[in-house]
Amino acid sequence: MKRILLTTTSFQDTPGAHHKLLAETGWELVTARGPLPEEEMLKLVGDIDGFICGDDAITRKVLDKALPRLKVLSKYGIGVDKIDVQAATDLGIPVCYTPGVNHTTVAEHVFALLLALVKNLVKEVDITRAGQWKRLIGHEIMGQKIGIVGLGRIGKEVAVRARAFGLAVQAYDIYWDEAFAREHEVTRCDSIEAILSTSDIISLHTNLSEETRGMINPDSLAKMKDGVILINCARGELVETDAIAQALKTGKVGGYGTDVLDEEPPPPDHPLLKAENCLVTPHICSRTYESVVRQASAAVTNLVRVVNGEAPIAQVNKVPVPKPE
Repeated sequence: MKRILLTTTSFQDTPGAHHKLLAETGWELVTARGPLPEEEMLKLVGDIDGFICGDDAITRKVLDKALPRLKVLSKYGIGVDKIDVQAATDLGIPVCYTPGVNHTTVAEHVFALLLALVKNLVKEVDITRAGQWKRLIGHEIMGQKIGIVGLGRIGKEVAVRARAFGLAVQAYDIYWDEAFAREHEVTRCDSIEAILSTSDIISLHTNLSEETRGMINPDSLAKMKDGVILINCARGELVETDAIAQALKTGKVGGYGTDVLDEEPPPPDHPLLKAENCLVTPHICSRTYESVVRQASAAVTNLVRVVNGEAPIAQVNKVPVPKPE
């Protein structure tokens, strides 16, 4: 019997059709609560045929131990920076993912964080819960300029909502969709530096790579407008933690809203957990019933197709799908 490892907690915790889809295979299911570090992964792999993974550390060492039985990695979501894709490719393991399933919910979360920051929402709720009636002065976002770093599926959804809020929208992306930009009045910036230096609000929607890691750092922060609002619903490692904490302290950054951190879960003394004008949510922007069912169903479909020798919906690496045994 095929054995499948499942580590994504939102898949496990959210009811929906994805559970039936996986159960109908009749395969044995092994579950764990991820994201898991390398040492935990090494304990689990070796006797599994397929893996529905989240942000677990899937290193070359893990993949080496998983062979020869492992036939497919099915990523629940779109970010594959925790997977050694090159190692998987070298070892002939298909890496699948689920693009196009969470752009709506992530874009909505961007505006939840943005509006909460500029309206002092969390502070005011805490004040009234404490039995006080202290009214702070907030801001409007209408008429301000938002800069979107990465105009992919999620960045585009942010742009559409930004226009509805009356924001002027500018963006940077290597692969520019001119038709979309023209339809939604998005101004193209020629560089990330241009976005950082001219935007009142900056929203990060780029993938994590060696080029983008730590892109928000003391040098880039110095180029930004005083009081800039920064939103990060992409990857925590895009931002240097100490740098953003210091910028919040000095007021250079007026507010930082993030759903991701450089270390998850963070230690109790993580500098952003109690930073002034900083809102941190625990990597939940894609945890909606609607999004989870879409992501999970796509991840199961990818898994089943590859195990059965068929092409998946979406694959990261160019590895032939193995023939079923």
